[in-house]
Amino acid sequence: MAKKHKWVDLIKDPLNENNPITVQVLGICSALAITVKLMPAIVMALSVMVVIAFSNVIVSLMRNYIPNRIRIIVQLLVVATLVILVDQILKAYAYDVSKQLSVFVGLIITNCIVMGRLEAFALANKPLDSFLDGIGNGAGYGLILIIVALLREFLGSGTLFDIQVIPQSFYDAGYVNNAMMLLPAMALITVGIVIWVQRSMYPQLTEKE
Repeated sequence: MAKKHKWVDLIKDPLNENNPITVQVLGICSALAITVKLMPAIVMALSVMVVIAFSNVIVSLMRNYIPNRIRIIVQLLVVATLVILVDQILKAYAYDVSKQLSVFVGLIITNCIVMGRLEAFALANKPLDSFLDGIGNGAGYGLILIIVALLREFLGSGTLFDIQVIPQSFYDAGYVNNAMMLLPAMALITVGIVIWVQRSMYPQLTEKE
């Protein structure tokens, strides 16, 4: 039972109490860059989750054989290989989304969350635990991306998944989309609001610091 509880915590904690973006303040760059539309944000979230989960497993399996002095190089090699595979799959099966994500898929290689979990967790834990840790942190990262992208696309374009969701009658009555939500600065402000809401609901997160 204790082991099952640990596995649940590995997935659950990064969603809120130890969220990589809102609590650890990691991976902010991509959170700001690809959240204008909901679809690219979801694809990016899934890509990061896959890379973290499987790089954690691979490094965990190799942890007893990696010389300490070259461990960062080995980790980068593992992550880079997985990122290239993800990038090629996106180009093959979701080319339009791949174009929207542009260089940001490649920049997963340098994402602080990925390298942070390899150093802090995978090098010291078993493959299954490492896999669940990767899924949890990828999900925590993706949750914030999706929330920010949903707000920005809805308020900035009046659409979700490029489908108009605000009735035309609203526009006929004078409603105007908030074009400021599409600016990069508004992504940072939106993330800040999400952090404020989270810490208002869970003041213990501030006390931890």
